[in-house]
Amino acid sequence: MDTVKLYLYVSAALFGVVALIHVFRASAGWTFLLGPMEIPLSASWIGCVITGSLAIWAIRLAMTQ
Repeated sequence: MDTVKLYLYVSAALFGVVALIHVFRASAGWTFLLGPMEIPLSASWIGCVITGSLAIWAIRLAMTQ
C-alpha cells in the first residue's frame, strides 16, 4: 500500500469518527459550551454532514488509486 492510499484511509477513519461523535451528540442532546456560549445542536448535524462527506470522499479517492 502506498503512502497516499494509507493517508486517505486514515483520513477517512478520522473523519468518520468525528461524524459519529456529532451524531451521538445531536441524538443524545448533549450540550456543548464554548466559553459562555452554548453551541446549538444544529451545528452538530451540519458537522456530521460535512465530516461524513469528507470521509466518503476520502474512501472513494482511495479506491480509485
